[in-house]
Amino acid sequence: MRIAKYLAGAGIASRRESEKLVLEGRIKVNGKIVNNLALQISPNDRILFDDNPVPKIQKPRIWKYYKPVGLITSTHDEKNRPTVFSNLPPNLPKVISVGRLDINSEGLLLLTNNGDLKRFLELPANGFDRTYRVRILGKPTEKRLEPLTKGLTIGKDVFAPMTISIDATNKANSWLTITLREGKNREIRRALNYVGLEVNRLIRTSYGPVNLAPLSRNGVQEINFKAFASDLLKLGYKESELPFKIPTTVRPLKRVTKQGPRSKYRSKKK
Repeated sequence: MRIAKYLAGAGIASRRESEKLVLEGRIKVNGKIVNNLALQISPNDRILFDDNPVPKIQKPRIWKYYKPVGLITSTHDEKNRPTVFSNLPPNLPKVISVGRLDINSEGLLLLTNNGDLKRFLELPANGFDRTYRVRILGKPTEKRLEPLTKGLTIGKDVFAPMTISIDATNKANSWLTITLREGKNREIRRALNYVGLEVNRLIRTSYGPVNLAPLSRNGVQEINFKAFASDLLKLGYKESELPFKIPTTVRPLKRVTKQGPRSKYRSKKK
């Protein structure tokens, strides 16, 4: 097994990110720094990442975590702010996050011990919806939100169409539900700010087939992997497309077409 694949399977990073770690000289094998991406790893090799032991490859696992406001989605922070990983239960194995939530956002953050699974869930091409409950100042109109539902460009960033519903409004605030398929930095905040709307609370409520409920802030729960694999099959993914072997007991109850891009605007009764 090549070094980057091993590191991904051990939950260090995605395979692509693991290749960068090797080229940066941050990986040692049997006491020596390696920079050869073709290096094959054997079961008895001793591997270090930043001089810390790399765990043996385990079966892929996945957890859901309710990230509270105030935590950085990073293993360390130059400003010494608290991080997600320093706040997790001590009995959790080494995990990496699927995407990020910025320090002022809260809600569902997926965690896994497998870098290939992380990459699979993050890629926009794989079509996993990310849904958010968003509170904004004021009362938006359909016309004001229309640029977001059609897609827009801000600077060098191109934002794909979002699905938006207005759920409730009062004198001061409005609640929206926004679904998108990308994970660009502060995408929702930037897009709403572009049309003159300010976000004062943002909660991610689902990611692909995984929902935030019933977690409360800072709660973490392992997801049954067989059920998770079955959900992916129900979404229309073939076994050959998944970055892991399907448990033999898992069979899809129903196949549906992979979700396609959505850009319609929906408004609920106020």
